Amino acid sequence: MKTLMGFIRKEMRQTLRDPRMRMLLFLAPCIQLTVFATALSTEARNIRLSIFGAPSDSSLQNIYRDAIASGWFTPAKVTTSDPYQQVQGGEADAVIVAPPGGLDKSIGRHEGHMQLLVNATNVTRGQSIERYMQAIVQRRTAWDFKPPIEFDVRVLYNPAMRTALFLVPGVMSMLVCLITILLTSMSITKEKELGTFETLIAAPVRPEDVILGKTVPFVLLGMSNIPLIVAVAYYVFDVPMRGSLLWLLAASFVFVCCTVGIGLLISTIAKNQQQSMMGGFLYLFPSVLLSGIIFPIENMPTVMRGFAYINPLTYFIELLRNIMLKGGDVNLMLFNIGILAAMAVLAITVSWRRFKTTL
Repeated sequence: MKTLMGFIRKEMRQTLRDPRMRMLLFLAPCIQLTVFATALSTEARNIRLSIFGAPSDSSLQNIYRDAIASGWFTPAKVTTSDPYQQVQGGEADAVIVAPPGGLDKSIGRHEGHMQLLVNATNVTRGQSIERYMQAIVQRRTAWDFKPPIEFDVRVLYNPAMRTALFLVPGVMSMLVCLITILLTSMSITKEKELGTFETLIAAPVRPEDVILGKTVPFVLLGMSNIPLIVAVAYYVFDVPMRGSLLWLLAASFVFVCCTVGIGLLISTIAKNQQQSMMGGFLYLFPSVLLSGIIFPIENMPTVMRGFAYINPLTYFIELLRNIMLKGGDVNLMLFNIGILAAMAVLAITVSWRRFKTTL
């Protein structure tokens, strides 16, 4: 225990004595969470809308005014009267085209057909524009008919449909994963580059002490980021904490142990810090894309879903969203924490065996 504590003190001093490293550990995650959560959004806003029809067409003008008043659309500044050229030239994202003779006459003939031209080069934005316009038209024309079945929609856990409540837990997990994997993956390779690795393994210490000395400090540093990131999510983005903070800390601890084990495994493979950094990014990039942070796992092909379900980030994101937004289901939490614990044991065991064989 005395030898292990010496290793931990040495790693903590070595990591925290550089002011730039302290800023990277404690200040950068808060800034990144603020920037990412503010910039990333799945909502389509500031949609430039134009209309093609007569100014005297009151039905068309009412729909256009409702669209602008909704806050989703803004008036498009166009230089041509051709609706196709408005979209093609990038002057408008969507154009409402009245039927021949105008929408008023079309409604009088009990037809009410009009056309919506949508720029769908961005598929997600194009689909959002279509949904927004359908909702606006249905509200405007609801008094013309009574549907045979009515239902009341109740949105749970995110009634305001705020994107931040969905994205912030994902960004939180991504930042914890980024910090722990990159720091840990460079720990042993840094010793190799400085020439102190030979001194370290020649010392009268067990390999287990070296492994623990290289993992425990980064587990502590990773856990120290959790309160900071949760505070930013709660106070800056108003993300609720409906579940138990103890469950969140327990889930975070298991996840940090898992990512530290993966980082340690990368460090046993890499020969220098450059290789370890590249290995960390090669792991992080597909891990983030296949975790459900931005793209739903259910939309992925079957083969890719298989990779997503062996990704620790997938289970930690599910834990964060369940604990913070839903209050935490015990069975779900135990299941996901159990999988993360198994992954952590596997990563640390493989790292220990690789480290032991390279002594």
